[in-house]
Amino acid sequence: MTIHRYEPDGYHNTIGSHPAVLTVESGDTLITTTIDAFGWDQRGRQAAGRPNPQTGPFYVAGAEPGDTLAVDLVRLQPNRPTGFTRDVVSPNVVEPEYVWSLPQGELITWHIDPVRREATTAHPLPHLGQLCLPLDPMIGCFGVAPALGQAISTATSGPHGGNMDYRGFRAGTTAYFPVMAPGALFFIGDGHAVQGDGEIVGTGIETSFEVELVLRVLKGWRINWPRGENGDDLFTVGNARPLDQAVQHATTEMLRWLTESYGLTAQEASILLGQCGRYDLGNIYDPAYTMVCRLSKRWLPAERG
Repeated sequence: MTIHRYEPDGYHNTIGSHPAVLTVESGDTLITTTIDAFGWDQRGRQAAGRPNPQTGPFYVAGAEPGDTLAVDLVRLQPNRPTGFTRDVVSPNVVEPEYVWSLPQGELITWHIDPVRREATTAHPLPHLGQLCLPLDPMIGCFGVAPALGQAISTATSGPHGGNMDYRGFRAGTTAYFPVMAPGALFFIGDGHAVQGDGEIVGTGIETSFEVELVLRVLKGWRINWPRGENGDDLFTVGNARPLDQAVQHATTEMLRWLTESYGLTAQEASILLGQCGRYDLGNIYDPAYTMVCRLSKRWLPAERG
């Protein structure tokens, strides 16, 4: 397997069937960089416009519609000593009457220490002082080209992935995307050094990243929505608005996974999800919301069906 190092010289604000910047084979490792959600690179220069500029796309040889692209997130490393967040929650996550109580928002600068693995506010806050949080790097926006030659804004998400902002997309996780265009055409960007559930202020701690990935084609494995797994859990992702539609997509995709890959009956899968399933909130800020259905692997049969 080959290790590819790619230095971007351009970015995309849509995920679609754009010309590939690099062709890789299934199983190859890719090391590259991303810039932050507003387009600032690791040197603090404006390299692209917002929102969520993407590195790529990367053409994965052998990937065809009806296959699945597996993306092993090996390493997600902030490569800049600063990041930023907004400081006021989005109006759509509070009661309408409370919106008028929200202050005028601004951007807050954070110092990022990759050695101590901490992010600290650049200036003290009135009652919190210099807030210091442990780093938990994650990818906010990534995915594959959608079907029918569409180019979809990186502000939103769908079956192809996109701006999901789910904290579970961290190092050690494998993400799965349905291939809808030849070569899959994989994009990645929007790194967060830290983020709470829902991205309710409209940002995580936005910064630039160096990323290491392994891209694998799973021939003939057809999925409908993004999936993921780590050492402990399986999870499925629904991207839609209203939120109940996102729940429906995530739940249906998990039921498909349990019945098709693990041989469970619909009754068995329902029993497991009814008592052992967990739901995580991804993005509730952007045009499409993200809901994640998660199940511990401890409840699964020892062998896949």
